[in-house]
Amino acid sequence: MSKDVESLREQHAREYIYVFDTTLRDGEQSPGATMSASEKLDVARALAKLGVDIIEAGFPAASPDDLKAVQRISRQVGNQAGLHDKPPVICALARASEGDIDKAWRAVEPAARPRLHTFLATSEIHMKHKLRMKPEEVLDRVKRSVSYARRYCSDVEFSPEDAGRSDPEFLYVVLAKAIEAGATILNIPDTVGYTTPEEFGALIEGIFVNVPGIEDVLVSVHCHDDLGLATANTLAGIRAGARQVEVTVNGVGERAGNTCLEEIVMALSTRRDSFNLYTGIDSTQITRTSKLVANYTGFVVPPNKSIVGANAFAHEAGIHQDGVLKRQDTYEIMRPEMVGLTSSRLVLGKHSGRHAFRVRLEQIGYSLTDDELNKAFRRFKALAEKKKGVTDADLEALVADEIYQPENIYALEGLQVTCGTMGMPTATVRLLGPQEGLHVQAAVGTGPVDAVYKAIDEIVGTKVQLQEFFVHAVTEGIDAQGEVTVRVKSLTPADASGGSSSTEAYRTFGGYGADTDIVVASAKAYLSAINKLLVSRTQSASCRTAARRLLQREAS
Repeated sequence: MSKDVESLREQHAREYIYVFDTTLRDGEQSPGATMSASEKLDVARALAKLGVDIIEAGFPAASPDDLKAVQRISRQVGNQAGLHDKPPVICALARASEGDIDKAWRAVEPAARPRLHTFLATSEIHMKHKLRMKPEEVLDRVKRSVSYARRYCSDVEFSPEDAGRSDPEFLYVVLAKAIEAGATILNIPDTVGYTTPEEFGALIEGIFVNVPGIEDVLVSVHCHDDLGLATANTLAGIRAGARQVEVTVNGVGERAGNTCLEEIVMALSTRRDSFNLYTGIDSTQITRTSKLVANYTGFVVPPNKSIVGANAFAHEAGIHQDGVLKRQDTYEIMRPEMVGLTSSRLVLGKHSGRHAFRVRLEQIGYSLTDDELNKAFRRFKALAEKKKGVTDADLEALVADEIYQPENIYALEGLQVTCGTMGMPTATVRLLGPQEGLHVQAAVGTGPVDAVYKAIDEIVGTKVQLQEFFVHAVTEGIDAQGEVTVRVKSLTPADASGGSSSTEAYRTFGGYGADTDIVVASAKAYLSAINKLLVSRTQSASCRTAARRLLQREAS
């Protein structure tokens, strides 16, 4: 091999940015963003299709459910070739303790390319008030936990939590200790979103200058958006030499969220002249993945959100419209097609067949099983009877509403409302419940949606508080489908038998629904959230039963 070829390969490696997606771990920790195991699997598959290099699938020590979900992703996504002809790395997070690391390894062991990620706080405020540990104790714990993780796995990532507020000199010592113990990736988190881009960039530069052995590991950055600087800080870290970015789809995450995957990817792509760096992301999958995560988490993407917001490529001002019509790049620095917003080449309507329907779904990024296709096609035909033309946006809403929904404990079978300026708003709801039982209930409310929700509450028998209700039209026109997203908070213990802890009793769940009738869409969204709540209770009760049986066997 010639020296020139070797040099080109080294340069290629230096220019590549690894995308580490933590939507399923840090993103899911956002209050109300909890996803079921099947929903996590759907998102993991979408991330693999998107081309992310590493999927942080969860925090296995958090719960038995999370451990099982990560195992499932490791087996089904971590062993299938993704966008780059190899499976993505499947990573699990663990605190710096042997018990956490044991569970994390059990979760990712089935993956072809597993990674363990352990962390420990290094800022004075965290060491003193949270850990109640002295600096020398932190150093010892870092060494022991990283060494322990390396016994299981050759790919070990270490994060000094709250690095942005840590004393740099102490941070250098901690990172050097992690490298000595076998860490292969050092992730530098701005855990509370405190630093500015100049400060964060200088922190990364200081690490490269002052940490022995840094040239042998990959440096990563993980920024939060508390001051709205997550993307700017991440880009500053990249400029300083970091070659892995930790991001989430739509920026979901703790408090104000994390660095947005879509913003980093498109910043590097659009400003290649400035960064001279690239990722392995298929940007045409960004919009689809964004909608999937929004539907499952119940977190609506704001219209003015960069890259994936409804208005990101919309132009209303006359001078803007005139400019774009004359030359697209007068006001658009990237093309909508680059992020998966395509205009249909096929006109779909009530006379369209199954083949055209399947082809169009595949063109916009959806690969459905035969059973899923049959369900979606029936919905498409019903929609086409109501609408003159079915757009890509309609299809995406239809698939999200029909396929990407939680396990149905209760399903909407019928709905009738009476409302207006005269009389009282009344709703009659028919639900198909457990054991194929039909339940019919009527209720009066302050409006049609309130009446529908009260009727559903009467049938299901659970107490929830509606925290958010958001509705918007999928397309223009009087015949447009309406999308409804809701968030509800449970007001009753998670276990009907009274065996749950108080921390389980008041969780928040999101739901999504779409229909040409906005009241029907509202009912679907509410039921979606209720089903998530009920599934969560069933899983929690099963885990507690299994734990009790294990304790009983050990005692006997």
